[in-house]
Amino acid sequence: MRAWSVVETGAPLQALDMPTPEPKGSEVLVEVTHCGVCHSDLHIWEGGYDLGSRGKLSLKDRGVVLPLAMGHEIAGRVAALGPDAKGVAVGEAKVVYPWIGCGKCERCAADEDNMCPNQARTLGIYRNGGYATHVLVPDAKYLVPMDGADPAVAATYACSGITVYSAIRKLGDIPPDRPVVLVGAGGLGLGAIHMLRALGHRRIVSVDVSAEKLEAARKAGATETVLAEGDVTAAITAACGGPALAVIDLVNGSATARFAFDALGKGGTLVQVGLFGGEITVPLPIMAIRALALQGSYVGSPSDLRAVMALAKEGKLSPLPVSTAPMDQAGAVLERLRDGKVTGRVVLRADAA
Repeated sequence: MRAWSVVETGAPLQALDMPTPEPKGSEVLVEVTHCGVCHSDLHIWEGGYDLGSRGKLSLKDRGVVLPLAMGHEIAGRVAALGPDAKGVAVGEAKVVYPWIGCGKCERCAADEDNMCPNQARTLGIYRNGGYATHVLVPDAKYLVPMDGADPAVAATYACSGITVYSAIRKLGDIPPDRPVVLVGAGGLGLGAIHMLRALGHRRIVSVDVSAEKLEAARKAGATETVLAEGDVTAAITAACGGPALAVIDLVNGSATARFAFDALGKGGTLVQVGLFGGEITVPLPIMAIRALALQGSYVGSPSDLRAVMALAKEGKLSPLPVSTAPMDQAGAVLERLRDGKVTGRVVLRADAA
C-alpha cells in the first residue's frame, strides 16, 4: 500500500510504499476511498499539545511512532477479512470508527472505547490511518454502514460528527429555544450547527474571529453571530439576550475559554472540546455562587457514530459542506488548514473512490 506519512515532526509528508496488511483473527482490511483532514492532525504533525504552564505534551512520549500515516476520518470499502471476522462482507461501504481502545477494559466493554484508560489503538495516531490506500481495522464492530450517504461527508462523521454530537449531549436536556453558543465556526463549528438543527434546536449563536466563517455559519443555520473582537463576553451576552447557559468551545484556547467562561450565567455549562491549547484561571467562589459546570468532551463513542449515521440516514442531518482534494495533496491541505485558509472541511479522495 501507499501511505502519505509523517516521517519527521513538522516536516513535509512523504509518500511511502509499505506492505499491504493481511488481516488476521477478527481484523478487517479496508480500502480507503475518503479521509477527512482534521485539526487534530496538525497537533500530531507538530508533535504535541500546548498545556499552558504545564509545558507541552509530547506525542512521542505518549507512544506515537514515526513514520505514521495520519487520518482518522475514514470511509472505504471492505477489501479483505481475517478468518474470525463476522458481520461484514467484502465490498461493503463503511465508515470506520477510529478511537479504538484496548478492547479488554470495562470502558471498552461498555462501548466507550474513547474513554479507555489503557494504551489506545487509535487509527491515524497510534496506528496507520486513512492517509493511505488501505487501513487495518481490529474488528468489524468498528465499521458502520454508509447507508447511501456521500462517503466524503460520511467520513467526517467519524470525528467531527461524533465530537459535536457527544458535546451537545453533555449540555443536558435544554429547551430548543434556549441559545446554544458555539465558539469557533470552522469545520467543527459548522458541524455543530447542523447537528443542533438535526436535534431540534432553534437558537444557535456562532462566535469566530473571521467574518467569512461567520457568514458560512449563518448559511448553515446560525441564528446569531458574534465577531470575536473587543468585549466578546458582552457581545455573547447581548446575542443571547442575557448570560449564556450553554456554551461549547470548539477552539478551547486560553482566550476563548476565558470569554466563554465569563459569559456563563447561573447554572450555565461550558463544554470544552478544542485542543488549541493554553489554560484559564477559574475564580473558585464564582464556580459555587453561580453553580457553573466545566465539562471536557473527547470525541465520541462507537454508539455515538451509529447515532450520527442514523440521523443522516433519516434525513435529519444536513450534509456538512466539504471540498475534496486528491490524497497525494495531503501535505498541502494540512498547510492550508494550519494557515486558517479552510472553511468547512477538506476530505482527501483516494484513487479507489
